[in-house]
Amino acid sequence: MARESLLQKQARTAAIVDVLRRVYPHARCELNYSNPLELLVATILSAQCTDKMVNRVTAELFVRYRTARDYADADPDALAGDVRRIGLFRNKARFLQSCCRALVDHHGGEVPRDMAALTALAGVGRKTANVVLGNAFGLNVGVVVDTHVARLAGRLRLSAAGTPEGIEADLQKLVPQSDWTLFSHWLIWHGRRRCGARRPECAECEIRSWCPTGRPPGEPGAGPGATVASV
Repeated sequence: MARESLLQKQARTAAIVDVLRRVYPHARCELNYSNPLELLVATILSAQCTDKMVNRVTAELFVRYRTARDYADADPDALAGDVRRIGLFRNKARFLQSCCRALVDHHGGEVPRDMAALTALAGVGRKTANVVLGNAFGLNVGVVVDTHVARLAGRLRLSAAGTPEGIEADLQKLVPQSDWTLFSHWLIWHGRRRCGARRPECAECEIRSWCPTGRPPGEPGAGPGATVASV
């Protein structure tokens, strides 16, 4: 079967975006926060941890620590104790303190709106920086690639890359920049609610017609994505 061209894949992605936009009109970051610092802290804590658990921990954490200086000046053991319910809590507490010390020393205690400045902070990679820039500041600098986005990008044959950076680069070619942040949310929400890792609900899937792996090629009523062999 013919390989999809970039234009064909862009058209299929546009159809997927149109459906997901309607299915998940309220899609958003599911970490609770009220300012950029809280989102940065929550995202650092969310690595290898569920958003629900992070939200339980930060409900108390954000009462005790309101500024970057609060984290920077905290007793290390006390801060670790405050996030002990989070996996890898000791390492994450160290990252938080080091990150916030850098915010105080180099950014006036404020979270920078710049990818390079954010990724220079302890515990902050490109994914975390994209989360903060896209959600706290409304800046579509990149596409967040978490486990859900990576899984769906593969299942939908939008990317065959083996790294988050490669997947992000592929998705950026397919989705308008104005939708980069929302596209991540749409895939994450769909991954959590419909296209699970172990039991994807293909029969009920709203974007099944555009998913090359969602139904066998040639199945009656198959959509345009069903004839795609590879990327």
